[in-house]
Amino acid sequence: MEIATVARPYAEALFQIAQKQDLTQWSQLIEALANIGSHPQVLEVANNPNLRKDQIAEILFSIFRCENDELVKNFIQVLVDNDRVSLLPEIAHQFEELKNASQGAAIAKIATAFPLTEAQVDDIVSKLEKRFGRKLIPTVEVDDSLIGGICATVGDEVLDLSVRGKLQKMQETLVS
Repeated sequence: MEIATVARPYAEALFQIAQKQDLTQWSQLIEALANIGSHPQVLEVANNPNLRKDQIAEILFSIFRCENDELVKNFIQVLVDNDRVSLLPEIAHQFEELKNASQGAAIAKIATAFPLTEAQVDDIVSKLEKRFGRKLIPTVEVDDSLIGGICATVGDEVLDLSVRGKLQKMQETLVS
């Protein structure tokens, strides 16, 4: 089964709780949990066959410093009981997507061949927002294999305006 499919119910449940409280605070909390939860030593504890689930949960409560937060403790306990601690990064990712969608926004992953100035990023984001019809939150990374141009991913849509992408299309056209 795909990780995203397994993580979705957890992200949706957390999102429902967060909507009734402080969405931004929950977003920060879940991101922090995901960062800690993806650490190899934390995963080693979570997957240790020599520990009982209640022992694993207690260790994680202290690592996550959530002894006084019943909602977070319950969430971690559910993850431990179902052997899902390793899903924390994916749960956080899906939670962020739900939060952004509720606010009419989406994450735009922008890959460029060369580093961009802030003004260039703002210009690209402005054009992409018109193209995709929603507010975008950009994450930019440099990928020199693009040769030139950009490749933008918003949700499951990809806009490939890179030199590499154009060369691949030309090759496909010539081969067919």
